[in-house]
Amino acid sequence: MADRNAHYTVLISRRCILILFTMTSSVFIFSWFCVLRSTSGRPHFIDHRSLPNSMNFATIDSGDFFPKDQNEGQPLLANPLEPVGDHGITPKVKDVNCNSKKAVLKVFMYDLPPEFHFGLLDWKATEGGSVWPDMQSKFPSYPGGLNLQHSIEYWLTLDLLSSTMLDFKDSRSAIRVFNSSEADVIFVPFFSSLCYNRFSKVRPPQKRSRNKLLQEKLVSFLTSQEEWKRSGGRDHVVLAHHPNSMLDARTKLWPAILILSDFGRYPPNIANVEKDIIAPYKHVIKTFENDSLGFDDRPTLLYFQGAIYRKDGGFARQELFYLLKDEKDVHFSFGSVQGDGIRKATQGMHSSKFCLNIAGDTPSSNRLFDAVASHCVPVIISDEIELPYEDVLDYSEFCVFVRTSDAIRKKFLIRLMRGITKEEWTQKWNKLKEIERFFEFQYPSQENDAVHMIWQAIARKVPSVQLKLNKARRFTRYNMGKQSRSGPEPWSKHFW
Repeated sequence: MADRNAHYTVLISRRCILILFTMTSSVFIFSWFCVLRSTSGRPHFIDHRSLPNSMNFATIDSGDFFPKDQNEGQPLLANPLEPVGDHGITPKVKDVNCNSKKAVLKVFMYDLPPEFHFGLLDWKATEGGSVWPDMQSKFPSYPGGLNLQHSIEYWLTLDLLSSTMLDFKDSRSAIRVFNSSEADVIFVPFFSSLCYNRFSKVRPPQKRSRNKLLQEKLVSFLTSQEEWKRSGGRDHVVLAHHPNSMLDARTKLWPAILILSDFGRYPPNIANVEKDIIAPYKHVIKTFENDSLGFDDRPTLLYFQGAIYRKDGGFARQELFYLLKDEKDVHFSFGSVQGDGIRKATQGMHSSKFCLNIAGDTPSSNRLFDAVASHCVPVIISDEIELPYEDVLDYSEFCVFVRTSDAIRKKFLIRLMRGITKEEWTQKWNKLKEIERFFEFQYPSQENDAVHMIWQAIARKVPSVQLKLNKARRFTRYNMGKQSRSGPEPWSKHFW
């Protein structure tokens, strides 16, 4: 009996081993099948959510080739192609010149009613006359003071209005065309910063401000235009240089190329450096002409005058005030443009080697461009700042950048400034005098001034816009056939 039981035990053990071997072999063969299939070059699917930065991946099959914001369900911008030089390197600004032999940006400008532009400066069109001032005679001037710093809308509009005049044709970076189908971009001449500065408050008996009403009218007008529908607004240029301008309209006009001072108050799916353009402020102090004050002629090592207590990212100003206020060759004090403020700031910057540009309520401020105009080497302490024309201009050649976390360390900043040699400072000072023209707004505009540089920055965006427009047309014919009952959609809703 014992021998029989032992025999059965052996048989059962052998069967278990056989079954286990069969299962193991099957799993092994299936695993190799999967490996060979995955490397055979055939399509296979990856769960992008398991990968880092998965929202940067796009789905190609359905035509939705632009990534989406996972929280909002809104499309985000794909990285556009950046223009490069002949050898695949972005050209330096010294290689970029505006002249009649180079391609000129063709700009179609809407003939908006005066209430959107020069009417905000109290200009009135004659009955039955043009919506624009006569550029051959007197035209409205822009208000002074701090209003000037966000006045780029005014200078660009003047430049377009005069672009067809014979006196200025040979020195243009942009020229106005009157057929939108011939244009590279569509320009929206709304003086949004001026509108915010002058008309953002509700004035009884009004229940809403003039600023809000004009934004609503602008959105209604633009979205009804054939030019907007044709591109979904992607080839439109909208100016919102003041951080608080276009607060209501920006969420509706976001597909356009926005001209901004920084991205501090914009979510990245509304505005970002890939799609939009950072333009300089207009400096409010006078340009330092015939500057011969070198290193030894500027007694102040480090200069700051402005608001010290700021919210958001401006905490560093307060920290630096307490760190630097007792240093003998540092000027760090409260100041404003009121009274004699601009004259004092001009004198202070002209007599200083370095000028602090510290983040305030937003990453940027006009102080940087005042420093450039004063040939006072800017010291930029603003981790989130984006700078004008930085794709063609190397700011490290004439600025000093310091991380906020380093700047607020005890004695770090003052030792860094004292450690910069006379030779190094002089190199940056000379460079400032070379590049200051890139930040000058004037009428009429001149070659490589701020107006020309902004038009050139817009021109560099055109290829990436055109690339995306062309991609969006790939399945237009097929989609039109599918949607023939309800009418075709000209552009994918996930264009970006």
